[in-house]
Amino acid sequence: MSDEHSIDKPWAGRFTAPTDAFVEAFTASVGFDKRLYRHDIAGSIAHARMLAHVGVLSEEECRQIVEGLEAIRGEIERGEFTWSAALEDVHMNIEARLTERIGEVGKKLHTGRSRNDQVATDIRLYLRDEIRELARELRRLQEGLLGLAEREAETIMPGFTHLQTAQPVTFGHHMLAWCEMLMRDQDRLRDAHRRVNVMPLGAAALAGTTYPIDREFTARELGFEAVCENSLDAVSDRDFAIDLLAACATLMMHLSRFSEELVLWSSAQFDFVDLGDRFCTGSSIMPQKKNPDVPELVRGKTGRIYGHLTSLLTLMKSQPLAYNKDNQEDKEPLFDTLDNVKGCLRLFADMMPQIEVRREPMREAARRGFSTATDLADYLVRKGVPFRDAHEIVGKAVRHGLDTGRDLSEMSLEELRRFSDAIDEDVYNVLTLEGSVAARDHLGGTAPKQVRAAVERARQRLEDFPLAR
Repeated sequence: MSDEHSIDKPWAGRFTAPTDAFVEAFTASVGFDKRLYRHDIAGSIAHARMLAHVGVLSEEECRQIVEGLEAIRGEIERGEFTWSAALEDVHMNIEARLTERIGEVGKKLHTGRSRNDQVATDIRLYLRDEIRELARELRRLQEGLLGLAEREAETIMPGFTHLQTAQPVTFGHHMLAWCEMLMRDQDRLRDAHRRVNVMPLGAAALAGTTYPIDREFTARELGFEAVCENSLDAVSDRDFAIDLLAACATLMMHLSRFSEELVLWSSAQFDFVDLGDRFCTGSSIMPQKKNPDVPELVRGKTGRIYGHLTSLLTLMKSQPLAYNKDNQEDKEPLFDTLDNVKGCLRLFADMMPQIEVRREPMREAARRGFSTATDLADYLVRKGVPFRDAHEIVGKAVRHGLDTGRDLSEMSLEELRRFSDAIDEDVYNVLTLEGSVAARDHLGGTAPKQVRAAVERARQRLEDFPLAR
């Protein structure tokens, strides 16, 4: 390409002095928006074909432009393309190179469009691809969770509220809770994809164009489901990007919650899981340490994604219609969000099959915390004791267990009958951990049979997410 100091700007006709060097560097976006090159070229090819379709370009001119753009794509992918900050952005860099390759015909490509509708189209094309990648990584993580849930359908652990032992659940049931959160994230990605998949091209700078364009033709070429209805809104709308960032922020909140539990569970104090050496690091001073760095860093990156969402909301909050240069600042938060969320999903998806579940420490933790107390209260209610009275009776029994260092299931029938004569020998059917989880045998319950059925339903639901295929 030409020396960038000698490059004339495509818009230079209005100006009598060159752009200040610092202003040029400050306003250039090519350093980060060059990642849109494939989508920019795809949009330009579709635009050229539309111009030929309506007679603005000849078929020969269209052929030259398309072949030139495809050759430029090859140059970029082979690392042979020279990017110029003097040409400001990905669009002008590619257009200048096109003209350099094919001559005056290259200058006709921009007929009937503006960089305003061009960049809005590029971003939507880019995000459409990125959403599909997110959905695929998300599905891979969910498949790993479902595998864990199936494998550990009968593994008993304490269920917590307020991080205090509450009732026994199965580890498989807990994994399904995580999977349900991600099901909602899949839904949010699907919604975001629907809003992204609308074409702004043809809006030109803000008011449309006087050329006889066929926007529906271009939309079909690019696979858009619809065309933006209003030219002013088309070039200035970034709601679709905010929607996707909001979906990513919620997804990261879920991954952060998973991370918190994995950090706790992998500690010596819990010893519920081992994350695998591939996903941990050691200490430079303490040889015994195995640090859960992956979940900790995912937890930390969540704040970064929240910040990007706030940044984009703030970017848009005071903008008048239509396009403003402010919108150049939308890309770096978007790109960084997508890079990091994809990375986090990939790591979690890779980590799930490697998790080793420590069944005995989990079972012992569930046994220690009087986790079957509610089962005893329910037993008394079935014997005709009012629930509030049953609650008080069981509370006294727990107090006795704390004083004597024994779980409810370890007390003799004679001891238990001190608190209520409604208690009979069959009470031990509900005081065991296995009896407790098996009794919750209903849709959404923690019984092993229900966990296995829920795994199969979840796998079928994943099949119904076309984005993840």
